[in-house]
Amino acid sequence: MNNFNPADNIQDLQYFGEFGGVNPSISDSSTYTFLSAKTMFDTFEGNIEGCYLYSRHSSPSNLYLDKALAAMEGTETANVSASGMGAITPTLLQLCGAGDHIVSSRTIYGGTYAFLKNFAPRFGIKTAFVDITKLEIVEAAITADTKVLYCETVSNPLLEVADIAGLSRIAKKHNLTLVVDNTFSPLSVSPVKFGADIVIHSLTKYINGSSDTVGGVTCASQEFINQLKDVNSGASMLLGPTMDSMRSASVMKNLRTLHLRIKQHSHNAAYLAEHFEKDGLKTVYPGLASHPSHELFASMVNPEYGFGGMMTVDVGSLAKANALMELMQSRNLGYLAVSLGFYKTLFSAPGTSTSSEIPAEEQAEMGLTDGLIRFSIGLDNDIKRTYEMMKACMQELSIL
Repeated sequence: MNNFNPADNIQDLQYFGEFGGVNPSISDSSTYTFLSAKTMFDTFEGNIEGCYLYSRHSSPSNLYLDKALAAMEGTETANVSASGMGAITPTLLQLCGAGDHIVSSRTIYGGTYAFLKNFAPRFGIKTAFVDITKLEIVEAAITADTKVLYCETVSNPLLEVADIAGLSRIAKKHNLTLVVDNTFSPLSVSPVKFGADIVIHSLTKYINGSSDTVGGVTCASQEFINQLKDVNSGASMLLGPTMDSMRSASVMKNLRTLHLRIKQHSHNAAYLAEHFEKDGLKTVYPGLASHPSHELFASMVNPEYGFGGMMTVDVGSLAKANALMELMQSRNLGYLAVSLGFYKTLFSAPGTSTSSEIPAEEQAEMGLTDGLIRFSIGLDNDIKRTYEMMKACMQELSIL
């Protein structure tokens, strides 16, 4: 994968619509007809390629997007789903059963944390949450029952960076599956290059990029995706987190411009992070030399796509954070909203929003403070102008 470029792989895919359209035709059907009963039987048994059975299992529109996302991540294939959690939960349930154990990063998306902490134990699956940046701690948490190492390339919301190659060595040593959520860093990092077995995205975020669609994807080997979609035992098939064909087609169109958007998100975030840090704000951004894992991230990143569009600033208290976000919203600098990857900047206080599922004492232990604001930096054309307006808001509130 030395010459692997994810955007080139996407560009090199060329689909023709049913009537010669430059976009693939949308299959707006829930069920599909067969010319013979035997073909239907063989399709149920999974023995027929190119035949469609029922859209909960697969559809032409979903398979187009599957192929494109697999090309982006360098996996054999992929399986799209109706949400990011609709990708994460079936993947982990397919890999683990009663009595099994997962070692997970302690700083992950709140919904994933809640699933592992509160829901998975109902199936007899236990999880150890660890500081993923310390490989010796990760390895020490592994037990005879461990089946999965789980992390995010860049963690939500603290922007810790996982040493994917180091984690892969540990996973292979102990015969574990390394699952990496790459939602914060599409194109910037290609986890499979460093030994990840399965790569997950919330398509809702950067890949779709317009905050109008919820979706997810699991990128993996053909063998694992076949297991996920098995009609008798597949978690994705039986739990039913199916993406709608119309939404698949919409995401596919937006995927074509992902490389342009990621470059601009990264450029803008780097500019703001550098200037806020110079102003004396406690700023976390993987592109800053002050980030504890800056050199690690620099060694993994596909350079032309930059260090991503996510950054955090700690303004000291929840009251100040809320006042600043409300003021910035009133000045049209962005939206006080969860999620990320939109063309406008989005900001939230994760301790009371996207990470609120994590108990307060655990938030404190991992360094998630009340005054922390998570920024998803937008596609602003004049980022210097944006910086000056944000700085004026901070000065008005005596944050600077």
